[in-house]
Amino acid sequence: MQLTIIAVGNRMPAWVDEAYQEYAKRMSHECRISLVEIRPEKRTSSRPVEALKALEHTKIRAALPKGARVIALDEGGKTVTTLQLADELGKWMQMGTDVAFVIGGADGLDEAFKRNADDVLSLSALTLPHGMVRVLLAEQLYRAWSIIRNHPYHRS
Repeated sequence: MQLTIIAVGNRMPAWVDEAYQEYAKRMSHECRISLVEIRPEKRTSSRPVEALKALEHTKIRAALPKGARVIALDEGGKTVTTLQLADELGKWMQMGTDVAFVIGGADGLDEAFKRNADDVLSLSALTLPHGMVRVLLAEQLYRAWSIIRNHPYHRS
């Protein structure tokens, strides 16, 4: 199974890359995580935010793995516990479904993209820096996988 994190934004601080890589390398071969960075559109006062998000939407769609379940991350999405995420991950693994988690840019994701996603999840009601979201998501995916495999990383 392949888990892909598609994130609008590039040139993250070294600590973000290091932390993300730490959790990605901990994953088993049966459930791998990869990261695809999408270059954000240049923000200027003459370019409306909705138009920029639509352009980023096009880039995201092009980066989505064929046939993958699409999970949009948005602060207004459904909140899940780590155990609920582990249950979902287990279902996806049983179905043999690859999953793409999409993190929007500075202005979030295009509304049409969120409407067409298979699910919209929130990692927190707080507004988080995009680099932190990558790390938090990778850690939670590793924790969910650890729960499924009865690995001692997660303690209930």
